[in-house]
Amino acid sequence: MRIALRLLLVHSEEVDNSLETSHSHPYLIMVAIGATAGLTSGLFGVGGGTVIVPALVWLGMTQRRSAAASMAAIIPISIVAVLSYAFHGDVNWGAGVLMALGFVIGAQIGARLLHYFSEKLLRWLFVIFILFLIVGQLISIPERDAHIDLTILTALAIIACGIVVGTLAPLLGVGGGIIMVPAFISLFSASDLIARGTSLLAMFPGAISATITNARKKLVEYKYALIIGVTACVFSPIGNLIATHLNPRTNAILFAIYLALILIRSLWAALHVPREA
Repeated sequence: MRIALRLLLVHSEEVDNSLETSHSHPYLIMVAIGATAGLTSGLFGVGGGTVIVPALVWLGMTQRRSAAASMAAIIPISIVAVLSYAFHGDVNWGAGVLMALGFVIGAQIGARLLHYFSEKLLRWLFVIFILFLIVGQLISIPERDAHIDLTILTALAIIACGIVVGTLAPLLGVGGGIIMVPAFISLFSASDLIARGTSLLAMFPGAISATITNARKKLVEYKYALIIGVTACVFSPIGNLIATHLNPRTNAILFAIYLALILIRSLWAALHVPREA
């Protein structure tokens, strides 16, 4: 076990050396990223990838490695966040398990496709993806007292949705929450809080699956993923507490504003792709 851990740390030191030399306080930056990701995870029911990926790309990491590090960090983030939502009774365990089943299948597909997409294409896919999400948040008005009605057809639809979400998640470097939350609300009539809590449950096994695949391809920045993930776990319950005191419409508007800020940063990154990428 010690040998394995040492190999992981050595690999991490080799691949992230450029970050440490280009920034005077890389670990403090990772803590700040983790804190922001944790707050957004608890507040909006997302894994934090929409914060982690653009931030790491801005620091100089490639889109592929940023996506892989994000998926690894989402593992501990999703555990703590889902427990926070479950404490308030805002998790549909059946729907979460079904979505997770599809997510695991899709995550393997997406993680394998990640190696074949160009850096430029991945960045533009992220921009387009964020644009669609912003539009969805502005036109959708979720209800706080709605619930998911599980039937055979609904169960199959949730699994199919999970496959699609799981495929997109590794490519975009997100945990899938920003896709699953709108899907649970629009397609399966969930309340905004249940949609968030259930999506956090569903993304956990998929994040593990994708991270294993990314690790085999030596794409994971273990050291930074650990710092971001652990820090986010501390701040995620705070975000959840805030979410429970906001009405659905206000939360949706805040989410759209948050995504707009991510869009600006991601658009800049897409327009400044290194030639070798």
